[in-house]
Amino acid sequence: MVVEILGAWLSNSLALLADAGHMLSDAAALALSLFAIWAASRPASAGRTFGYYRAEILAALVNGAVLLVIALFIFLEAIERIRHPPEVAGPLMLAVACGGLAMNLVGLGILSNGRSHSLNVRGAWLHVLSDALGSVGAIISGVLIWQFDWYWADPGASLVIAIFIVHAAWALLRETVAVLMESAPGHIDVDEVRTAMRGLESVVEVHDLHVWTITSGMESLSAHVVATAERDGDALLGEIRGLLHRRFGIDHVTIQIESAGIEECAPCE
Repeated sequence: MVVEILGAWLSNSLALLADAGHMLSDAAALALSLFAIWAASRPASAGRTFGYYRAEILAALVNGAVLLVIALFIFLEAIERIRHPPEVAGPLMLAVACGGLAMNLVGLGILSNGRSHSLNVRGAWLHVLSDALGSVGAIISGVLIWQFDWYWADPGASLVIAIFIVHAAWALLRETVAVLMESAPGHIDVDEVRTAMRGLESVVEVHDLHVWTITSGMESLSAHVVATAERDGDALLGEIRGLLHRRFGIDHVTIQIESAGIEECAPCE
C-alpha cells in the first residue's frame, strides 16, 4: 500500500492511488473480519442466547458499505480526470502495479478456501479481488500510456474498477441484509420443505413454518406439525429431523407436535 501511494504520487496515477486506497480498506476489512471471527466464537449467554454468530454478518455488512464508498470516490475522481487527463508516468505506474498484483494474488490464495462458507470471509475476499482487478487495470493503463500516450486510459481503468466494486458490494450487501432481516436462505425452498414434511406418515398439516439464517452455513427452522394421535411423537420428531438434515442440511430445528383435531389456542389479548 505504501509503495503504491508513493508510486501514485510520483507517477500522478489515479488508478494506483485508487488501488492504494483500496488496499488501506483491505487492511481494515481483514482486521474487522478477524475480530468478527473471534467474537463469533464466544459462547452464548443468558442475554445472548444465540451467542455472537451475527458478528460475522455485521462485519460483512460494514465491508460491503465501505466498498460502495470507495467505488463512489473512484468514480467521481475518474470522471473529472477523463475531462482533463493529466500526464502520467506509464513505466513507473506499470512497475508498481505489477508488485501490487503479486501481493493481491497471495491474499486471494489465502482467503479462497473460506469464501464459500462465510459471508464475512467472502467480504474480505471481495476486497482483495477488487484490489487485484485494480492492479490489472493499472497495468493495462500503464502499458497504454507508456506505448501510446493514452492518458485517458488511467481514469478509464478506474471507472471499470469502480463498476466491478459496486457489483460485488451490492451482492454482498443484499445477502447480509437478507440474513439480518431473517429472510429464508436463498438455497432453501420453504414450500418444498413444507411439502416434504407433510409427506411423512401421519402428518396432517404443517403451519407456522419459519426458516432463517443465523450466520453463514447455520440455518434454523421452527414449525408446528399436526399429526394423528396414533403416531408416537418422539418417533415422528426423529423422522422430521432426519428428513431436514438429509434433504436440506438444516440441523438447528425446533418442532412443536400437535394432535389432529385440537385447535391451537388463540393468543390472549
